[in-house]
Amino acid sequence: MKKTILIGISLLLILNKLNAADIDTTAKPLNINGSIGLTNNGISIIPTFSLNAPAALFNFSIGKNRLSFDPDVRLTLDGRKGGMLFWFRYKFIQDKKFKLSAGIHPACNFALRTITENGKSWQITQARRFIAWEINPTIIVSKHLSFTPYVLHGMGLQKDGPLSTYFLAFNTNISNLALGNHVKFSWTPQFYYLFMDGQKGLYMANNFRFSHNKLPFSVSSVMNKELKSNITGSKNFAWNIIFSYSFGHQFFRK
Repeated sequence: MKKTILIGISLLLILNKLNAADIDTTAKPLNINGSIGLTNNGISIIPTFSLNAPAALFNFSIGKNRLSFDPDVRLTLDGRKGGMLFWFRYKFIQDKKFKLSAGIHPACNFALRTITENGKSWQITQARRFIAWEINPTIIVSKHLSFTPYVLHGMGLQKDGPLSTYFLAFNTNISNLALGNHVKFSWTPQFYYLFMDGQKGLYMANNFRFSHNKLPFSVSSVMNKELKSNITGSKNFAWNIIFSYSFGHQFFRK
């Protein structure tokens, strides 16, 4: 693990020096950004589901022009439960008042399963495979307010798990409100409908985030409340606290 971290830091330093060399600023840059976080409870992108355990979160985006590759990894600290999503997204419209993107991803979900053989039982980590698509329009009212209807359809690639999932959400994005000179606050209330193989539920989730202008660290929280649901595994209320480190850089062609 230590060698891997040192190699990663060395590569970032080398890339930074290369980027500082002679560059063509008229070319479209390659954007690399993301965040690394720790939380007391790993909550999925569909907030109905959580790991109910501390987790590490890795979100990255590598993009140029309108296309991006956005891995999203959420794993418990022992690596036995969680999920890995590998988004490919394309920005169709990038206007000042309206944006539209769509994406598709393959994914793996990891969960514990108890098996019994010859009278002995033990737990294994089972991987389930999924593929999904999304449509993500954004209506921009001001620099602090936007609205995002969101549609996600996931399909299971095995029979022992969800086969068809529809996630329909409406997000109100209240972002970057100044609290003093350097601290900013963002709040995203979300109402969503979830349909899974005939089961359905209606929920409200809230995402809160505090960040600092001069520091790459932030504190955020997700709170999910069940309004009405018959979905197996759904909880009446779930929450977490996330401590994150964010990074970002642009690389230009020499």
